[in-house]
Amino acid sequence: MQLRDLADAVGAPLTDLPDLEVTAITHNAAWVTPGAAYVAIRGSRVDGHAFVEAAVAAGAVAVIGEGMADGVRCPVPYLVAVSARAALADGAAALTGNPSRALRVVGVTGTDGKTTTSWLTRHLLRAAGLGTGLLSTVGYELADGALHHFPAHFTTPEAPELQRVLGELVSTGAQAVVLEASSHALAMDRVRAVDWDVAVWTHLTSEHLDFHGTVENYFADKAKLVERSPFAVLNADDPWTSQLHGRAPAETTYSADGGDAAWVAHNIGELPDGLRFAVDSPLGRLDARLPMIGRFNVANALAAMAAAHHLGATAEQLLAGLRTFTGVPGRMELVPGRAEQDPRVIVDFAHTPPSLEKALATVRATTERELWVVIGSAGGPRDPSKRAPLGEVASRLADHAIFTEEDHRDTPLQDILDEMQRGANGPGTTTSIGDRTAAIRYAVEHARPGDTVVLAGKGPEDTLERDTETIPWDEVAEAAAALALRL
Repeated sequence: MQLRDLADAVGAPLTDLPDLEVTAITHNAAWVTPGAAYVAIRGSRVDGHAFVEAAVAAGAVAVIGEGMADGVRCPVPYLVAVSARAALADGAAALTGNPSRALRVVGVTGTDGKTTTSWLTRHLLRAAGLGTGLLSTVGYELADGALHHFPAHFTTPEAPELQRVLGELVSTGAQAVVLEASSHALAMDRVRAVDWDVAVWTHLTSEHLDFHGTVENYFADKAKLVERSPFAVLNADDPWTSQLHGRAPAETTYSADGGDAAWVAHNIGELPDGLRFAVDSPLGRLDARLPMIGRFNVANALAAMAAAHHLGATAEQLLAGLRTFTGVPGRMELVPGRAEQDPRVIVDFAHTPPSLEKALATVRATTERELWVVIGSAGGPRDPSKRAPLGEVASRLADHAIFTEEDHRDTPLQDILDEMQRGANGPGTTTSIGDRTAAIRYAVEHARPGDTVVLAGKGPEDTLERDTETIPWDEVAEAAAALALRL
């Protein structure tokens, strides 16, 4: 792309620009490659202009910002934009050919439920015959089903990375994409240049106030997704939804609590192998089965059904898609076993006391036998104050708690295990087994048929940090191997 075309895309003046080819755009001077444009963003703590010289030395052919900082030398063209973050998003989209315009794009936002709703929507769209990609907390999935991880842990990546993935989807023949849109991404214009088709709203509770300041600001940033979409899928059970009506040109609603909505769930049954529920919908009465546990997942399923239906999915495709959904990696993921001879094994990402309490309470509601949990706590600077509370929750809600490693890094593992044991004052039995593989195998071996074993803390993570070593890790594979040993 010529520099003049990039300037036009980001709304910068077009005068006195040399003939230069721009090959990439980034706001991180360490990521600059020869031919790139560097966007100098003024943050709350660091001004990107401080890295202009480093960016130019790395090969930047132009700098974009809101005005040159005093004392900064810029030997390459400097483009003045109204908003540097907006310029980063608009420039990234232009450089990749605005790929979202060639896709049906579903955005999902809310406080909880975003990831599961995103994966469900992707699965239902695929069941309807659409080649569909996914960008979520767990990673991103191309239309071929391969799961990739971003180098930095963001729910929604920065604009250049996001546009690159969208471009990959278009090049591989994808027709649609489901994009989990975080409040940070909406507030910081990471998704500014995405051409949305559907916005899905799960629900809102107070979170990230260190960034947004107030819950009203948090809501306002989340609401941008609805305002930028031609069609919205809104949760009638969320009190904030009353402020969203009319912000999108068209909308539908859903309710898992029997509320007044277009998609309403009734007769919800929670069984050991999943959920059964009836749905009153624009397609008529539907009888749904979903192999997931947790009543809250009914709302996620309704949202996904409404979004997929808007993009053309039939009643038969929706019901077949729900029945074949294998879950979100590491999120209440059921590990296949022999139903009559093995315990039920569930892998979940819960790694804080509140999330562990929610996970164990959800599982307890679906089992009449004993509940086991394998849980660890991170080392290093990662909030050591949660170790004893994790032990308390585990020993209170599970019949048997196994304390083990979980990325203990340079912190002595025994110190972490001792802290968890110190907090374990509930009625459940507790055992410490430092090696996570051995801990999983112990729980699976000693659990009886019909018991439930929850492997908590690692979820979809693909590495385990042990002392100074980082080793490959697959929690589901470890669980499957432990089940195989029962043969």
